Amino acid sequence: MKIYVIGDSISIQYGPHLEKYLDGFADYSRKEGVDEALLDLDTPQGANGGDSRMVRAYLAQRLRKNPIQADVLLLNCGLHDIKTNPETGAKQVELPQYQDNLRAIIRLVAGMKPGLVWIRTTPCDEKIHNRRPDFHRFAADVRAYNEAADNIMAEAGIPIIDLYTFTANLGDDLYCDHVHFKEHIREKQAAFIAGWIAGITA
Repeated sequence: MKIYVIGDSISIQYGPHLEKYLDGFADYSRKEGVDEALLDLDTPQGANGGDSRMVRAYLAQRLRKNPIQADVLLLNCGLHDIKTNPETGAKQVELPQYQDNLRAIIRLVAGMKPGLVWIRTTPCDEKIHNRRPDFHRFAADVRAYNEAADNIMAEAGIPIIDLYTFTANLGDDLYCDHVHFKEHIREKQAAFIAGWIAGITA
């Protein structure tokens, strides 16, 4: 089985652990450009899939030029969509557009080989995060965008890996900065996802 990953910096950070845990179950690959993405995790580039507009555009390009050759596409977007302008309150991608983008993403993936598996967006600690002046994120938005994605994926029959609830249940010692997780949390996230994938290969 071949697994292909498109996601934000959270997926980049748990990615090496996921690849290790999938050994013997599946071949792991992801959107290219990890080194470029690691230069600035808050500004999507390279392997960082970014917001739903970026993922939609990337998949449209892949469908035209180089369709993804994998059995399963693990996909998430949401954390960049909910970036909020501290002065205006505007989201980077407002919820109705996010919903439209997810429906378009489902259609695009249907035109390629992989079966889509959605990963729910991980929590954020807004008290820590929103000390930064450039952009904010709010826990309520994570929940709202996750709920919207849940409904869209359920309507389309897309399996969902609930990384949000799993991560939230790991306790208080989660974050290494404003939104990213400590190494031991990344490893647990990868084990959780790998366990789900191992279950479907059994």
